[in-house]
Amino acid sequence: MLAADTLTLEPHGAERLDRAALAILSDLLALAATLPTERAGTRLHGIPALTALLARDAALGTIASTRLGPHSRAVRAILFDKTADTNWALGWHQDRVIAVRERIETPGYGPWSVKQNMVHVAPPAALLAGMLTMRVHLDAVPATNAPLLISPGSHRLGRIAEDRIDAVVRDHGSVACLADAGDVWLYATPVVHASALAMQPKRRRVLQIDFAACYLPNRLEWLGV
Repeated sequence: MLAADTLTLEPHGAERLDRAALAILSDLLALAATLPTERAGTRLHGIPALTALLARDAALGTIASTRLGPHSRAVRAILFDKTADTNWALGWHQDRVIAVRERIETPGYGPWSVKQNMVHVAPPAALLAGMLTMRVHLDAVPATNAPLLISPGSHRLGRIAEDRIDAVVRDHGSVACLADAGDVWLYATPVVHASALAMQPKRRRVLQIDFAACYLPNRLEWLGV
């Protein structure tokens, strides 16, 4: 079985950067304190403080651009806030949608949905394969506090049918992505992942940002942050 600290982004689909966000942790905590806590996940858009933290020349934006190139930009952000009162679980799945400014029917894009008043669409699998997902830990995540679970190497399989995901996890195994506050995990966006109930629930805030370096077709535009 692989250990979390041996994972790297290209072969496994995940990689931990120890203390990579520690210098801006106080800024992230201040931002989190202004957001609602009743939701498991709050989609973020139009927050100037967050936009500044994710700029290409800022700490987190620079991490993304070293992986995706100089055209990398943040295209979606969500704050997950798991507590003893909101101790939710999420089964094995792939992230399959992106956030866009408006619905424009485009070949290869669909189905469409609206989440927290933001338009989302499932793009072609090749687009997701070129993206990067970053999870910035505002709190420590030991094994007892519901770390993200990933199935190493599953990001190389393209879009996986729902009824095949459990078999993929059996074949590829799983790894718990433990973290300290200020750590950053990078993920290939299509990697199969899950989150269990916390066994000893404590505050577990994670800022998740999707980055992309490509443009969308047919006048579609990334919603951005």
